[in-house]
Amino acid sequence: MQIAWQHFTPWTSLAGGMLIGLAAAVLILFNGRIAGISGIVGGLLRPRHGDLAWRVAFVAGLLASPLAYLLFQALPAATIEAGTPALIVAGLLVGVGVRYGAGCTSGHGVCGLSRWSPRSLAATIAFMAAGFVTVYLLRHALV
Repeated sequence: MQIAWQHFTPWTSLAGGMLIGLAAAVLILFNGRIAGISGIVGGLLRPRHGDLAWRVAFVAGLLASPLAYLLFQALPAATIEAGTPALIVAGLLVGVGVRYGAGCTSGHGVCGLSRWSPRSLAATIAFMAAGFVTVYLLRHALV
């Protein structure tokens, strides 16, 4: 295994993590809501009275953040080493996992763990274990 040092970006990663934490803290402090993206987007599909504006603002912020990043440097090139069928299957499996896990990695991994939620700890362990097994199988065992 080799480390690609040219892609090692501790300061950018730290800044990004701090911004995610700040956004999650602001949302829960001022709105009483958990910053779980699947729940926020799901609420857009079934809006309730008085619940739409903050969800739209949050998603707009997520979509606008790459534009803000462009003010400082160019976006990194995105490379995907999978075909369309694999991406469709992966997306469907993530969607099923989000429904069964009652939330996504942002809701459980960022917000749930910071609130010491045992359910979020179990969900995050399951997410990570599934990721480890999937990468091992696709990169080492099934090649």
